[in-house]
Amino acid sequence: MASASSLYPTRAPAPSIKAQAVPAAPANPEFLTTEEAGAFLRLSPRTLEKQRVLGGGPRFRKFGARVVYAVEDLRAWANSRAYGMTSDPGYVQRDTVR
Repeated sequence: MASASSLYPTRAPAPSIKAQAVPAAPANPEFLTTEEAGAFLRLSPRTLEKQRVLGGGPRFRKFGARVVYAVEDLRAWANSRAYGMTSDPGYVQRDTVR
């Protein structure tokens, strides 16, 4: 009588399917989503959305339906709002309508 091992031949292991390499996100991305830009500026993403409509916010870019912010534009916008004291010209001037 044949042994059990000869009745059921062993199969070679199936070749492993390698996942296509997905490039990792850069450590310091050049463009940020609205949520990332809000975190970068410590603002609500909703504030940035309102500023896109009303004006007064940082410059943004549209890639199809996606809105992104360049880090250099976020820094420039933040730096343009630096004041030394509350009596500095432009401090009391509002950029947007509430």
